[in-house]
Amino acid sequence: MDSSVYVFAEDLRGEGVERVLDRISGYGVAGVTVGAVHHATRDVTPHGLSRLTVRHDGAHFTPAPDLFAGLRLSPVPGDPEVFDGLREACAKRSLKLHAWTVFLHNATLGARHPDVTVRDCFGDRGSLTDLCPAHPDARDYAVALARAVARLGVDSVVAESLHFRPLRRHRSFVPLGPMDAYLFGLCFCDHCMRRAANLGVDAEVARAECARIVGGVLDGDPPAQGEVTRAALTAYAGPDVVAYARARSESVTTLVSEVASAVAAEGSKLVFVDSTGAVKGYDDGLPTPGLAAHDAWQLGVDLVALGDLVPAFGVLAYARDAARVADDVGAYLRSVGKDREVRAVLRPGHPDSDSADRLVAKARGAKAAGAAALDFYAYGLVPYPVLERIPQALSGAG
Repeated sequence: MDSSVYVFAEDLRGEGVERVLDRISGYGVAGVTVGAVHHATRDVTPHGLSRLTVRHDGAHFTPAPDLFAGLRLSPVPGDPEVFDGLREACAKRSLKLHAWTVFLHNATLGARHPDVTVRDCFGDRGSLTDLCPAHPDARDYAVALARAVARLGVDSVVAESLHFRPLRRHRSFVPLGPMDAYLFGLCFCDHCMRRAANLGVDAEVARAECARIVGGVLDGDPPAQGEVTRAALTAYAGPDVVAYARARSESVTTLVSEVASAVAAEGSKLVFVDSTGAVKGYDDGLPTPGLAAHDAWQLGVDLVALGDLVPAFGVLAYARDAARVADDVGAYLRSVGKDREVRAVLRPGHPDSDSADRLVAKARGAKAAGAAALDFYAYGLVPYPVLERIPQALSGAG
């Protein structure tokens, strides 16, 4: 099977390119997926230069300036030297090089250009980390960024945050249920509402209904319980809200199509990563019952439509149970088409894998369900002994 290990720019800078690539090559993987553009975060890094790494929004290469000429948004500079000589260092070890690219999750750009971020049903722009996929400036930025990354000569551009995102963790002493949080996270900016209206949706009715429901919970009404499904959402919020939520896929599908075409024009290919698997199982490896492929619509992701446009997909198989991993991979393949490349992204340690045997079982399940590749997340976040489970997972998968 094809395979790779996700690597942060800070890993390469802190431990050294040669050392990191030698270690990863020793795991028997076929490549590395290196963070070309990442978002701000703070991570516990057990073998980093420091045990707590603060990452900033940034592009870890120098983009061709002509690609962003005349655009409002341009990449936030990170470490411009990370990719210098990296392709050659990978080739020396017969490793493929994939560029992990975070597109629309960027707090720095959001703070500089708040009008480009999502706006909730109350008219507030409370998520300045999230650029809206319907906004023309964000779309132009994403396409230019895709070209810039592809020009690095990478085997693929691995696209994260190229869709809407759910309401993230905010400090809240109000017990919002899953459906209330979903409604609170919908974007009602002018561009989203206009696109929905063009598809025949009464966007203003949808916005007002979301504000009424969420506002009621904030005022003390009991929150709705249960998973977000189209049927449950229809019963709770009405058909106009469901129609509005479904209309968001037009923004995502057309944007991904443009990005995929831009990447292909530069001689590379797009791997689209849908974050639904992380939304469902990130914290504990115990995802809620609905399969990720079946719930991707909540982020505006129409997998059936994207299957005609994108050559490869990354499935975030963040689950402890091997059967669940297999079910998620199988559901993606049924949605995007059996001829598409599906890459299962596994976490080799906490909280998903408490042993090498569990990781091996999940790798086998992913392959049996049709995964063409196994990717392991992430080099700098887990101890070396945990990373040393990777060869067993690859050999166990066969």
